[in-house]
Amino acid sequence: MTGIIVLCRFNSSRLPGKILKKVNGKPLLLYIVERLNSVSKQYPIVVCTSKEVTDNPIAEICAENDINIYRGHLDNVALRFMNCALQNSFENAVRINGDNLFLDDDLIKKLIHTHEEQGYLFSSNVKGRTFPKGMSVEIVNVKYYQEKFLNFEENDLEHVMTYFYRQESDKHKYHYNEKHVRLGLNFAIDTQEDFSKASEIINKMTRPHTEYGIDQIIQLNKSIDEKK
Repeated sequence: MTGIIVLCRFNSSRLPGKILKKVNGKPLLLYIVERLNSVSKQYPIVVCTSKEVTDNPIAEICAENDINIYRGHLDNVALRFMNCALQNSFENAVRINGDNLFLDDDLIKKLIHTHEEQGYLFSSNVKGRTFPKGMSVEIVNVKYYQEKFLNFEENDLEHVMTYFYRQESDKHKYHYNEKHVRLGLNFAIDTQEDFSKASEIINKMTRPHTEYGIDQIIQLNKSIDEKK
């Protein structure tokens, strides 16, 4: 079984509380989960946060909305991710960052399908970054991850997947964006400026946000930039 793990915490360094900041009364976390729910009901979603008291608000939102949650180590994010995947008996785990608001469901489904069909151990659209920041998808075979975890360096414990980018393997699959010229586009929510831009994009939507994929998000972003 392939599962989707959303890594997040409340006290992010650059924009504290960003995961629960609201756009039109709805926390960013719920936007992310709703977009992931549109991928497929066959892939369970787990919000993966820490056991710290500061992350209790995330747990409360998950409880209120019947969202599965796993709580683990605050700083050793790689361990938290692994234990979440093991506890949920995932064969493959999709890593999604809590600042990735505008995920593309078709892209995620494509990467999962290729990963499963071809038996890859690690798949990513991050290497060489041809997709906008904030639309990152990484998939790893959990047994493979568990085996290699013993070789992780200190920096890998925070960044989770960096170890795999240093390894050469024909069982690693990298996906590149051949349709759009990225031009430094950033849709990740790291700063107040990022949050304000994301709010503008959502407010320009005339249909449910889950119906907007990468093409439409880029167009909405372009229309906002052209007015400035």
